[in-house]
Amino acid sequence: MPPDISIVIPLYNEEESLPELLAWIEKVCTENKFTYEVLMIDDGSRDNSWNIVKQLSEKNPNIKGIKFQRNYGKSPALYEGFKAATGNVVITMDADLQDSPDEIPGLYKMVTEEGYDLVSGWKKVRYDNALTKNLPSKLYNGVNRWFSGIKLHDMNCGLKAYRRKVVKSIEVYGEMHRFIPVLAKHAGFNRIGEKVVQHRPRKYGVSKFGWERFINGFLDLLSIQFVSRFGKKPMHLFGALGSLIFFLGFVLIAWLVVDKLQNNIPLTNKPAFYISLTVMVLGTLCFFTGFVAELVVRNAADRNAYLTEEKIRL
Repeated sequence: MPPDISIVIPLYNEEESLPELLAWIEKVCTENKFTYEVLMIDDGSRDNSWNIVKQLSEKNPNIKGIKFQRNYGKSPALYEGFKAATGNVVITMDADLQDSPDEIPGLYKMVTEEGYDLVSGWKKVRYDNALTKNLPSKLYNGVNRWFSGIKLHDMNCGLKAYRRKVVKSIEVYGEMHRFIPVLAKHAGFNRIGEKVVQHRPRKYGVSKFGWERFINGFLDLLSIQFVSRFGKKPMHLFGALGSLIFFLGFVLIAWLVVDKLQNNIPLTNKPAFYISLTVMVLGTLCFFTGFVAELVVRNAADRNAYLTEEKIRL
């Protein structure tokens, strides 16, 4: 029988927090009589994190692990964790103790009893720096809500719960972990909820993310909107855009031809003639880009191929 819960935890240089975190998870799951597995995905840590995971797994058979050969990022770690998860409900959390395992029963209940496909945590009260973290996060989430139409206050919260079918139906790559609710929605999972969760001050280490995540996140949001809408039908975008551009160029050159016939003015004496030709060429190129995109879209065989150095019970 599959366990009730799979807890997927990406980690990178978190040696101080791991013993406390895993003991806390074990306490919560035991008290609530959950059958569970904990999947620790070591994203190429350079400290003693992996050795600690191995030591703890010897004491607790519910702890499993995957160690990347190098640092790939959070999305690849989640991808491997989702692929390995066997629980009926999959819960993700960060390894730095800023996510509280005490939220696990509430998240599990919202999925199993209230019928949600995905529940995202909302850190309503945050202990991060207001200027460098909280304000940019609010702006970032506001843009996400406007683009995606998903009314979540904190889309990037690491503490989430999923029905198993959700994580087996979506593909997380690049840095798309920020937009898993968007991926789930476009995969047809529309029952997306939100739960206010506790945000705890960082106890060990430092944040692994900088300002670049906001720029990269906005670009990723544009990418995911494009892929979600046109990933399987790029010709619908490039073909329509190319046809429109070509038509505008054709109309302009037709007007120039009529003007020449009426006023006997050479076409090549007008800059508009060269502009119209350029527009028509651009439209043709855009149209044929759609054809090429149809052939190559989403066919990269190694997009989610990650080298793993070691595994535990997997």
